[in-house]
Amino acid sequence: MEQQIYDSLIVGGGPIGMACGIAAKKRNLSHIIIEKGCLVNSLYNYPVNMTFFSTSEKLEIGDTPFVSHNHRPVRREALEYYRRVQTLWNLNVHLFEEVLGIKATEENGKLVYEVSTSKTTYKAYSITIATGFYDIPNLMNVEGESLPKVKHYYDDPHLYAFTDVAVIGGANSAIDAALETYRKGARVTLIIREEEINDRVKYWVKPDIENRIKEGSIQCYFESEVKQIKEKSIVIQSKGNEVEIPNDFVLAMTGYQPNFDFLSKMGISLAEDELKTPAYNAETHESNIENLFLAGVVCGGMRTNTWFIENSRVHADIIYDTLIERLK
Repeated sequence: MEQQIYDSLIVGGGPIGMACGIAAKKRNLSHIIIEKGCLVNSLYNYPVNMTFFSTSEKLEIGDTPFVSHNHRPVRREALEYYRRVQTLWNLNVHLFEEVLGIKATEENGKLVYEVSTSKTTYKAYSITIATGFYDIPNLMNVEGESLPKVKHYYDDPHLYAFTDVAVIGGANSAIDAALETYRKGARVTLIIREEEINDRVKYWVKPDIENRIKEGSIQCYFESEVKQIKEKSIVIQSKGNEVEIPNDFVLAMTGYQPNFDFLSKMGISLAEDELKTPAYNAETHESNIENLFLAGVVCGGMRTNTWFIENSRVHADIIYDTLIERLK
């Protein structure tokens, strides 16, 4: 039996990958979405108490209303919403399957991609990569970072109750972790490279952390960096002085990055500077490879604060408006 050739194979089953599947379906283009984890895997791995910065309508895809109990939805509501979107649109999603490689071939005079995964092989006339950036943490590259007490992902504050916790970072994820663990009884030390709390911290949270620091409930070291992590302490360099602090857990909320090795393996060119921005045409979102497109956060390279769900949902329509013309 001849193998089906999909009009579009989408790598990544997050909100933007789903939006791409919906855009393909609206244009009667056949599609398949390959996701190496669960549906909206990155959102699933967010902290259990996370509140989105965006309001619910800015997270909507597929003309499906997102009704939240609060002005801004929480993780649990987002997971329920995107499950409902999947149910309504019946997207062709294959979960817990990882894309391993692609190979360009030709059939009947047309460019066809052969995509190998951890389970099988597919064929498609085009590829859209919507893999986000949450899979790979930015490492501090210090001695002791591999100790079991060091976490680059934060989930539930209860684990840290009544322990000495060092939280590294000054952006939203670090501030949320510091406040939540403090309120569960942890003795929290916040270590921030910059001289102040990041301006992008949620405006309703920023006064809270500033007041906790001011009153001494949370100890904070500004203009500081971790130098070494030991079994029972952490050593930092703070404004020219070395300080050793008692410690049970380190929450390294130092940010995350796209899977650049995967992009390179796919043949996508990356900028040679520290931002590693992938090459793509802003008008079509096509990469340097014919009929291989980029959507969502992955477009920003190391600028992971450039694209969000709310401002990259439009990538799907841009890509599939381009494809519908090419695949006629």
